[in-house]
Amino acid sequence: MGLIKEFKEFALKGNVMDMAVGVIIGGAFGGIVGALTDDFINPLINSFGGAQVAGSYVLPWSKLAESTDPEVLATISLNYGHFVTQIINFLILAIVLFFIIKSMNKLMTLGKKKEEEKPAAPPEPSDEVKLLTEIKDLLKDKKA
Repeated sequence: MGLIKEFKEFALKGNVMDMAVGVIIGGAFGGIVGALTDDFINPLINSFGGAQVAGSYVLPWSKLAESTDPEVLATISLNYGHFVTQIINFLILAIVLFFIIKSMNKLMTLGKKKEEEKPAAPPEPSDEVKLLTEIKDLLKDKKA
């Protein structure tokens, strides 16, 4: 019974729930970035001088290289276009996440700066300093 209670506490902790929400949103965001890359960025790249992101290289040393069947050729091809597309997706995702995290950190520090701007009260002098001040004042009064 203790194990079930311990698991329930773990699963319902704020950190675990936040992480689950982050994974779900990250998956959806990955789909958005994939669509952006496939539907906008790749056509833009392809429009410049016929450069293609989607491409493959058939391995010439394979006995199947002479085949005309596209399915057979796909099994012996290095699909560099898909790899380049995934690198572009990653870079876009990393840049967007960088700016999101940077702006969140900026928002978090705004509240802290307002608290820090208040001037701190000067520290109270130590007992020794108080005693020396009293002695100085007494000597000053004695001379006058």
